[in-house]
Amino acid sequence: MTKKTIGRVDRVDFPKLELYNIDVKIDTGAYTSAIHCSEIKVEGETLRCTFYSKGHPNFNGKEVIFDTYSKTDVKSSNGFRENRYKVKSEVIFFGKKYKINLTLSTREDMKFPVLIGRQFLKQKFLVDVDQENISYNLKTL
Repeated sequence: MTKKTIGRVDRVDFPKLELYNIDVKIDTGAYTSAIHCSEIKVEGETLRCTFYSKGHPNFNGKEVIFDTYSKTDVKSSNGFRENRYKVKSEVIFFGKKYKINLTLSTREDMKFPVLIGRQFLKQKFLVDVDQENISYNLKTL
C-alpha cells in the first residue's frame, strides 16, 4: 500500500459529526486521536456530545448521539493518565473517507481542536513536518 504524505497540520472533514474544514494537528507523539468536545452526557445507553468552541468557529454546537462508545485510558503529554470516552467516526483526507477512533477531550484552550495520532496514521500516511494543509489544498482546487 502506497502511503500519502501529509504535513504537520491540515484541515479535514468529519461528516458523521457534521464538522467541516476542521483544523487538525498531526501528532506523531500521540497514540490516539482526540477531538474537542464541549459537553458530554450519558443518557441510558447513549452518549450525547456537543461539539462547540468559540475559539474554533467551524465547531457548530450541534449535538451528536452515539449508540456505541467505550472508555479508555489516555496518557497525556504531561504524564497524567485520564479515562476518556472513545467513539468511532469517519474523517476525510485527500477526498477519501477513513474510519477513525477519537477520544473526547476538552481542548478549548488549545490552538488545534483535533489531534491525529499514530494509531490512525500508521500504514496510511507519512508526515513531512515542513508541509501544511496538503489534503485541504487539494480539496480546494
